[in-house]
Amino acid sequence: MITKIVTAAAIYIMIWWVSLFAVLPLGGDPSHHEAGVPVQKGNDPGAPVRHNLGKKMRLNSLVAFVLWLVAMAFMYLIHLPLPEIR
Repeated sequence: MITKIVTAAAIYIMIWWVSLFAVLPLGGDPSHHEAGVPVQKGNDPGAPVRHNLGKKMRLNSLVAFVLWLVAMAFMYLIHLPLPEIR
């Protein structure tokens, strides 16, 4: 039983990590160059003025949870068991 919980958690983490790269570009805040904000030495002028990482992490967690629910439903509907360690 515990291995199924660990496996389901690992699947969620993998989905979360992959969906992060789909969610990060959302929100298209202007870069320092586009906004006309002076760039400090050593910083990239193409970096966004506000990164909104907290908002993007919450959105990513929600997206990953929905995708995880779909994956779990798919696994149980077609009777594809989660792997177990023996």
